[in-house]
Amino acid sequence: MIGLTAPRQEGAALVVSLIMLVLVTLLVITALNIGSSNFQAVTNTQFRDRAIAAANAAIQTRIGSDFAAAGVTTPITVDLDNDGATGDLNVAVTPTCISATVAETADPSSLSLPAELSLAATWNTVWDIQAVVTDPATGASAVVHTGVRVLLSQPDRDAACPGI
Repeated sequence: MIGLTAPRQEGAALVVSLIMLVLVTLLVITALNIGSSNFQAVTNTQFRDRAIAAANAAIQTRIGSDFAAAGVTTPITVDLDNDGATGDLNVAVTPTCISATVAETADPSSLSLPAELSLAATWNTVWDIQAVVTDPATGASAVVHTGVRVLLSQPDRDAACPGI
């Protein structure tokens, strides 16, 4: 009878399977890290876009108000989600008069009007409106500049754009 001996096992399959398990684990961990960093980048972009939207809304509110009181920083509370809360973001809006020129042309119908009512007594003023927003909940912030031209009367121009 010939002796049957089992072939000697060296454990190569165990070593290879452990190495593969480590590699798959590293792959999964790397994929999770990449996914979480992408999620954080997208979230930060959303918070920044929200701050810019609030700044633009506050600028539109300021443009619709009295420009004669220019140069004064106006705090405006913006409710972006329209939930009726006291406000989601606080925006500091500061208009600055850059230039003022006399409105050159007067309509023929306004030539017979008194000077204070005709275009001859008006000024084309150019403004830089800066809105600074900081979201206390997320830490997102944005500074938005907008240019606008406003037709002002002589007294309003003198009050809003002194020295220009």
